[in-house]
Amino acid sequence: MASSLNFMSLMFGYRTISMLTLACAVAAMLTACAATAQRSCAPGEQRVVNDLVYFGTAKPAGVVTAEEWDDFLRVEVTPRFPQGFTVWSANGQWRAADGSILREASYVLNVVHADDKAGDASIDVIRAHYRVRFAQESTLRVRHAACASFQETETDR
Repeated sequence: MASSLNFMSLMFGYRTISMLTLACAVAAMLTACAATAQRSCAPGEQRVVNDLVYFGTAKPAGVVTAEEWDDFLRVEVTPRFPQGFTVWSANGQWRAADGSILREASYVLNVVHADDKAGDASIDVIRAHYRVRFAQESTLRVRHAACASFQETETDR
């Protein structure tokens, strides 16, 4: 519960939130998730999951280098999602387990994949391996239901 409240405190500018307000916010989010899950895709689109995974780069002895990140992508991500993914560098802030506020460079991994157990398990394994390999306290996953399609050129048809 403490980590949930810490997350909610971060979301709402460190203000104290009553349990009623918290319950209403959770109910609204769940309703929105249910509505999104039931939405159908347009013709030519397919249901997918759009995962964003945030990886901090600070580690006990320095930071995750660009070379280490590239190796991690090659060894851990590419074999699990050979169809493709997108990555970018970011800067973030988060509250550690000890309550301190940390700012650090990070990487964001965006993977669009089938809404199935294999894709979810692959994301979980990638996150676990990153935490172990780079001595991370946590990673953040944001999962969205989506519809996707590729637009082909006339020569591709």
